[in-house]
Amino acid sequence: MMRILVTDGMDAQAILQLQNDGHEVVEHYYEPSELGTALRDFDVAVIRSATKIKEPQIGAAKGGRLKLILRAGVGLDNIAVQYAQDNGITVQNTAGASANAVAEMAIALLFSCARYISLCGSTMRQEKWEKKACSKGFELNGKTAGIIGYGNIGQKVGAKAQALGMNVLSTVHIHKPEGVESDTMHFVSMDDLLTSSDVIILCAAAAGKPLIDADSIARMKDGAVIINVSRGTNLDEAALLDALNNGKIRAAGLDVFADEKNPNWELISHPAVSATPHIGAGTAEASKRIGAELVELIETFAGQG
Repeated sequence: MMRILVTDGMDAQAILQLQNDGHEVVEHYYEPSELGTALRDFDVAVIRSATKIKEPQIGAAKGGRLKLILRAGVGLDNIAVQYAQDNGITVQNTAGASANAVAEMAIALLFSCARYISLCGSTMRQEKWEKKACSKGFELNGKTAGIIGYGNIGQKVGAKAQALGMNVLSTVHIHKPEGVESDTMHFVSMDDLLTSSDVIILCAAAAGKPLIDADSIARMKDGAVIINVSRGTNLDEAALLDALNNGKIRAAGLDVFADEKNPNWELISHPAVSATPHIGAGTAEASKRIGAELVELIETFAGQG
């Protein structure tokens, strides 16, 4: 039997399955100052994006039961992975379970930017009939999408974009995916991607610094659109706001922000921004897939013990 801490929620059916298999599951969110000590009493910690397990928490958990940290999602930037591994703690994530949900969110934000859906929804609720202002959208068919990050999520975004009649460009950073290039999908340099794309979609892992900054924006087409479903820190928000204000960037769709406890409300409230509160993976289907993968990872780990 393993004691499992779930800090940010987990699919109910997955929890029930773990309990039926004899494991103890505790659902509780701990403040960062309390989390490390609490982890000493658990074999497994399951977290999403709200909880951070960094060096202080791992240091406080040393000598306890903790042997496995599971990230219910894609990124691992909220975990001190190397430090955990150096202290005998395995770290894993559910890399592919939420990919389709996040990819659909990217496309949804793109549609919203292309057709002023967020702006129109806001003005309609104010009982304003802004037909003329909202009738200056553009069609996606025939446009070029530059996707930065062509892993599980990026490839699904690319496939959906191509299905809409778009051409897709991406860059190669570490590993080039095989079998994805075609007449409508090509790998190019970052400079070619920036200068040739009508839409830039960020799907990359956290880079530690902005992948899109003021210099990147300056190289983009006038009137380009930026979509970010990756990590907020991958995009220089101040540079984006300046570009929206001066018209260099036509619109932006944002599901992630650099500081999600205190986001840039000036950017979020900009009329050319479609914003959502980091809900890319927030679908019932993704939750079930993530839950099922978490159960499999836990049972496999338990079997190895």
